[in-house]
Amino acid sequence: MRLFSEISRLLAAEGLDFSRVQYTVIDGKGGYFQNVKKLAEFSETKIVVCGRKGAVSVEGEKLTLGKYFAGDLVVYGDISKAERIR
Repeated sequence: MRLFSEISRLLAAEGLDFSRVQYTVIDGKGGYFQNVKKLAEFSETKIVVCGRKGAVSVEGEKLTLGKYFAGDLVVYGDISKAERIR
């Protein structure tokens, strides 16, 4: 995790706001979301994830929720698009 720590430090120096939803999408498998406060929308084709600041819209097929605990959320399915909407 040293690489992640280094990347985080460099991004923070550039003004990245770590209170926003952060995410990683794994092609064809799903995604991992951090700093999640609530789900505003949920269906098999669209999930809207909200954080303290901002939200992320996730679109795809066969979307399901995995782990959702302490601000972390796992989404399974074929994610075709993830974008900040607020």
